Amino acid sequence: MPAYAIAHLQEATLVPEIVEYIERIAATFEPYGGQFLVHAAQHEVKEGSWPGHVVVIGFPGIAEARAWWESPAYQEIAPLRSRHMDGDIILVEGVPEGYDPTATAKAMRETLTTE
Repeated sequence: MPAYAIAHLQEATLVPEIVEYIERIAATFEPYGGQFLVHAAQHEVKEGSWPGHVVVIGFPGIAEARAWWESPAYQEIAPLRSRHMDGDIILVEGVPEGYDPTATAKAMRETLTTE
C-alpha cells in the first residue's frame, strides 16, 4: 500500500541552506522508492486557511517512508530546512487498491446504532 510524506511548510526567507536542502533532498528518498508528487506548486485554498507551501513525496509503503525519514542521509540535511522554515510534516499510509469508503461509512453507522 502506498504511503506519503506530506509537509505543510510556512513561508520563509530564502537563504542558501534552503537551496542546498532542495538540491539534496531527492537523493535522500530515491533509494527508498520515493518521488515528488507535489513540490513548488501553487495551491488553491477552498476552505479554511493554508498559508505556505505543500510538499508530497510518495513511497511504495510506510516502511520505506519511515526508513527515509530516519535515514542518516535525510537527518543530515533536515536542519538545513528546519533552521529556517517552520511547518508540519506527517507520514501517512494511503488506501489499498479498490478501497471502498462505503464500507467505512457502514462500520461508522453500526457504531452509531450500538451506542
